[in-house]
Amino acid sequence: MEKGKIYDRDFRVNAVKLGRETNFFKVSKELGIPTTTIYRWRNELQKDETKSFSGRTPEQKRIAELKIALKRKLKKTELHIEIFKSAGKCISEGKPSIFRFIENNLDKYSLWSMCEVLHIRPETYHKWKNKILSPRECHRASIEKEITSIFYEYKEMYGNVRIAAELQSRGIQLKNSAVTCYMKSLGLVSKHSTRHKVKSPSRSIIHNPCIFPNVLNREFTAEAPSQVWVSGITSLETSESLLFLTIIMDLYDRKVIGWNLSEGLTIKETSLPAWEMAVGNRKTKIGLIFHSERSSQFANKLFIRKLSKYKHVKQSMSRAGNRLDNQVPRTFFAALKSEIIDLDMLPTRVKMKEKISDYIENLL
Repeated sequence: MEKGKIYDRDFRVNAVKLGRETNFFKVSKELGIPTTTIYRWRNELQKDETKSFSGRTPEQKRIAELKIALKRKLKKTELHIEIFKSAGKCISEGKPSIFRFIENNLDKYSLWSMCEVLHIRPETYHKWKNKILSPRECHRASIEKEITSIFYEYKEMYGNVRIAAELQSRGIQLKNSAVTCYMKSLGLVSKHSTRHKVKSPSRSIIHNPCIFPNVLNREFTAEAPSQVWVSGITSLETSESLLFLTIIMDLYDRKVIGWNLSEGLTIKETSLPAWEMAVGNRKTKIGLIFHSERSSQFANKLFIRKLSKYKHVKQSMSRAGNRLDNQVPRTFFAALKSEIIDLDMLPTRVKMKEKISDYIENLL
């Protein structure tokens, strides 16, 4: 054996096996290895077959296993962070949006990992995917379908009393008060209703022919650009006076494609210029839903005539007094105000416009 020569593990294991099968003296002579060396290899192999010739002590082996475990844990943590960042927008929009995120990313992440990060049970996701409803949900869905059918069958004339009577004739016993709750949640208001009070700062009137039903129905997602645009208005305080910000956002990428900052709340200062900027930045498509509040800036003939030029645009409006129906613009406004407004030092009107412009442009 050459002095200082190192033999790999496979060679040593095979030499010991050959010695066991024949003769250690003969093998050592043929391989040119001292007999004492091959016997030492044999003793090491007998001590621990799994770590023979590894040269590692039990402590070194424990440290190596710990390193492997830590690497796996780090990899899992990094994956969870990546999933959480990707699903950030969906988390604030509720379970339906989270379920769609899981459905669209099954080829990228495992179901178990996504459910663990998003605090969703896999069984719950499978129920959603298979559209398995509980008996209570099925019952409610059935009643909502009947009430909606009756409401439109009688040209939106029936109120809670007549609808309850019609339901009774169809074998469904429901109190007038219960019908009222269902109609309120569905956004159904009889044309003969005398209730004009609306809990909304817009002071919209129920009989306003420029008000449209809530077609969007809180489905705050879009699969492609120009499928759904949402709009809203908020006030901003400056050191001189109030300013009003109107935005139009595409739900596909959550980008503000149209906006206007004004000192007044007229239609020509709010919804119209924001719309003009939006259609200038992004083309409309067939089936585009434009969802907004019921405020007078959107529920008016001038704005409707403007949108009617785009025959493929369908208008949708929040239900009376229901702030969650237009939650996306409200969330945007809250984030914007937390970033640019300092209550201890209010900006001037000019400075406010600069801040808003920089904020929106940085999002594009």
